[in-house]
Amino acid sequence: MELSLGSLPFGLDFHPSDQLVAAALITGDLHLYRYNADSPPQKLLDLHAHEESCRAVRFVNGGQAMLTGSTDRSILATDVETGATIARLEDSHEDAIYSLINVTESTVASGDDQGCIKVWDTRQRTLCNSFDAHEEYVSDMTFAADAMKLLGTSGDGTLSVCNLRKNTVQTRSEFSEEELTSVVLMKNGRKVVCGSQSGTVLLYSWGYFKDCSDRFVGLSPNSVDALLKLDEDRVITGSENGLISLVGILPNRIIQPIAEHSEYPIESLGIASVLCFINSGFLSLNVNPLQFLLKLVDL
Repeated sequence: MELSLGSLPFGLDFHPSDQLVAAALITGDLHLYRYNADSPPQKLLDLHAHEESCRAVRFVNGGQAMLTGSTDRSILATDVETGATIARLEDSHEDAIYSLINVTESTVASGDDQGCIKVWDTRQRTLCNSFDAHEEYVSDMTFAADAMKLLGTSGDGTLSVCNLRKNTVQTRSEFSEEELTSVVLMKNGRKVVCGSQSGTVLLYSWGYFKDCSDRFVGLSPNSVDALLKLDEDRVITGSENGLISLVGILPNRIIQPIAEHSEYPIESLGIASVLCFINSGFLSLNVNPLQFLLKLVDL
């Protein structure tokens, strides 16, 4: 099922326990939908959250609130039930916010256009950590809970590793030949998988971050903008050409294409009881999730 959002979407997130999905739009608007397999999604909220682009959204505090990050440098907390503003942190960064992820149950990380990464306590509403990790925009982040390390990718072509315990940038990779666009941890934390603007997927071994240990060439002729981990061996990729594929990691192989969304780029991917992706003005939901997931597991 496909929904027209009316404007270009930049981010999406699923509620941790309810059948809700949120979308962040270029207009600064925030949409919230309820979905199920038997009826069309129902729009619950349509809020003008920011004066400039709303680039990212995350459910926090057990799903009670939604956080959004914007090019206006603010972070907004919105009540899921009422749509009321809980808090707005103006000038949270010195530059436009590009990415936002959950770190723990009570912390999130935000990355901006100038390479700064910050970690926030959502309950105390305070800044926990700040890292000058990159020289260009922070395209994506992921968290290694066991090591308490936050990994980020950037338009400067590097992968960073930020140590939350010591509040330092522990290491940063050598500059690659292309922008790094997305990142996931796989193989039980032994491999860091990064998408790139050239369509090549770069693999780094944990603890050896200076240079990639493997390159998956030929996955896509276009940028791999979104990565969604399915399990320790397989990842779902979303590309600039609108193609969504199921991909195996070590051995590196394209298992099968999953969907194609015209010629528009896949901006973000999410999975709960349905597979969801967004691109040029549309939010798409797979409305037969059980069949879809069983098909993936059997491959």
